[in-house]
Amino acid sequence: MLALAAASGGIDLASPSPTAAADIPPNYLLLYEQAGLAFDVPWQVLAGIGKVECDQGRDPDPACWKQGVENVAGAGGPMQFLAGTWARYGLDGDNDGQANRWDPADAIVSAANFLRQNGAPGHIPAAVYAYNHSQAYVRQVLAWAGLYANQYGSTAAGYPATTSSGSVGSSPAAQAAVAYALAQLGTPYLWGGEGAGGFDCSGLVQAAYAAAGVSLPRVAQAQYDATAANAVALERVQAGDLVFFGSSLSAITHVGIVVSPGEMVDAPHTGAVVRIESDAWPDLLAATRPTGARP
Repeated sequence: MLALAAASGGIDLASPSPTAAADIPPNYLLLYEQAGLAFDVPWQVLAGIGKVECDQGRDPDPACWKQGVENVAGAGGPMQFLAGTWARYGLDGDNDGQANRWDPADAIVSAANFLRQNGAPGHIPAAVYAYNHSQAYVRQVLAWAGLYANQYGSTAAGYPATTSSGSVGSSPAAQAAVAYALAQLGTPYLWGGEGAGGFDCSGLVQAAYAAAGVSLPRVAQAQYDATAANAVALERVQAGDLVFFGSSLSAITHVGIVVSPGEMVDAPHTGAVVRIESDAWPDLLAATRPTGARP
């Protein structure tokens, strides 16, 4: 294995969250942690890239795992390197004599090398943007990184900080709900949709919390009414909290799931898809924490 350098600051060595332990194969988790330590890059961000690119090596696309196969863009391997980028950043992580972008041991440490040379650890969002020039990609990677962190996150790592209340982070149920919602990114909006072909806003929320073992009503107003007793100050939201929009608390028209302070995953409207976006809408009214999803 590539010799590990001592971390020089900002590195997050926190143990994996329940979401990380459940979602990341042990061999990948070890490689993320080792590569993060070697290059002073938060391992959770590497894992976020691995999740978005190839679902931790589980994506059925052969470009993710079959030697020599590239996707239509020319990317290959579990971290989806282009040949030209690999030529610049690729490393032989397992010291077997070759740097192979389809080998997780090489690909993951090379991704850490890429992030380090493009601004990490001081400028994680910029480094992730350099990896894939899309702000939506950055938001998605950092949302997964926040879930993989044992605490709610670290501003040094580029994902959400702990709340001002001092809470150590979202509960396993809240993390599971967010993980479900993130897995639906790109799914079409469908009025009345509950997962079969699409979602509307409250259908996504209900399905996400059902996946976490928490039962919620079907429509946004009823979801607010059912969780209003657990209201959360907007400046203290955590991943998994619900944010509600409308003209008044008795006229709720939209709901989203917080993924980080100021950002939510939602199914916004006809013609759109499930996505991560700002919750800074003029009709933002309130935030709540579903019962069963408390830290």
